[in-house]
Amino acid sequence: MFTKHIPNTITCLNLLSGCVAVISALTGNIHMVVWCIALSAIFDFCDGLAARLLHAYSPMGKELDSLADLISFGLAPALMLYTTLQEHLPQHLTWMAYASLLIPIFAALRLAKFNIDDNQSTTFSGLPVPANALWWIGACRLLTENNNDITTWSVTASILLFSYLMICNLPMFSLKFKGLQWRGNEIRYIMIAASTLLLLWQGVTGCASVIGLYILLSILCKKLSSHRS
Repeated sequence: MFTKHIPNTITCLNLLSGCVAVISALTGNIHMVVWCIALSAIFDFCDGLAARLLHAYSPMGKELDSLADLISFGLAPALMLYTTLQEHLPQHLTWMAYASLLIPIFAALRLAKFNIDDNQSTTFSGLPVPANALWWIGACRLLTENNNDITTWSVTASILLFSYLMICNLPMFSLKFKGLQWRGNEIRYIMIAASTLLLLWQGVTGCASVIGLYILLSILCKKLSSHRS
């Protein structure tokens, strides 16, 4: 009977890591935020894997997973962005940092939408919340490295764009493999290979490039699917 609690225990570790990320963001320890969000992403993957392997699905687990994701991939990256903007924006524009709070609001809407939609098993409708968090990890690193190039409007536009992407109906492919064969998994293998190269080349900043590539490949897949039909 204990095995049925394993997925929820892993989800709680995701939440714990997310809480540490929030505290780290508030204290300005951005490196710790990055590591904690990455650790939360690993736990987020493992709880679903454990649920499938142990056949331990439950309505409570589904809700708990969304609550954990809201903290780890919604609130934590938002506070990381808030802290970064407070440090790097001109003094008279630091109030614009509050725009980062749109991120957890739209992340909550995205997660609520996901929980009531049974058609998002092999594809997602809109940008997944963990992917949004990875984008902001890369973006915050880029903002820190290019302090002189920060423009208030470009950051605000990015916040609005990615908030919209989380709740839009754009089909985005899942990284859940259908076996290990190439056929049927082409886009997943391409994504993993390209992501590895981008991260090796760009480091943490490459997280933004990886998510940009994910969005572009999803749009390409949608267009190809439309042509075939």
